[in-house]
Amino acid sequence: MSESTTCIKDVTGNPAPLGLLGFGLTTVLLNLHNAGFYELNAMILGMGLCYGGAAQIIAGIMEWKKGNTFATTAFISYGFFWLSLVALIGLPKLGFTATDDNAMAAYLAIWGLFTAVMFVGTFRLNRALQFVFGSLTVLFFLLAYAHCASVDTGFKHLTGYEGIVCGLSAIYTGLAQVLNELYGKTICPLGPVKK
Repeated sequence: MSESTTCIKDVTGNPAPLGLLGFGLTTVLLNLHNAGFYELNAMILGMGLCYGGAAQIIAGIMEWKKGNTFATTAFISYGFFWLSLVALIGLPKLGFTATDDNAMAAYLAIWGLFTAVMFVGTFRLNRALQFVFGSLTVLFFLLAYAHCASVDTGFKHLTGYEGIVCGLSAIYTGLAQVLNELYGKTICPLGPVKK
C-alpha cells in the first residue's frame, strides 16, 4: 500500500492590516488627546475597547491560525493593552481606587520593555514595522517618564505628537499591505529586509 500526501493551501486573508489599523487609528485618537487637542472622552475609550482591543485580538487569533508567532503575540498583547488601559481609566468611575502616577509609570514602562523586545523581532520583517515598533517603544518610555517626573504640559504635548506619528505609521503599514495585495505589486513600499 502506498502513502499519499495531501497539501493544504492557506487561502484565508491577511489579518495583519486589521491589527495594524486597530492599533494605529486608536493610537492616533488617544495621542490627539495627549497632544492637547481634546479631553479624554468616550470616543477614545470606545475605540480602545472595540477597535484597539477587540479587533487586534481577533487579528491575533487569525494570525495564530496562520502560524505567525510574532503577529499573534503582538496583536493579542496590544489588544489586551487597550482593554487594560480602558479598565485603568474606567474602573475608578465604578469606585475602584485610581491608579497613581508611579503605578501608571510602571505599567507604561513594562509595556515599553515588551515593545523594545518586539522591536528587535522586526529586524527580520520590514522597515515599516521597524518604524512602528521603534516609535512605539519611544512612546511608552516617554509616557512612563511623564508619569514619574514632574513634567510640564509642553512635554506631555510633545509625547502626544510622537504618538500621532507612531499611530500614523501603523495606519500606513496596514493600508500599504491592503493596497499592495489588491494590486499584486508594490503600491506603498514597506522596505523589505534581507533575511
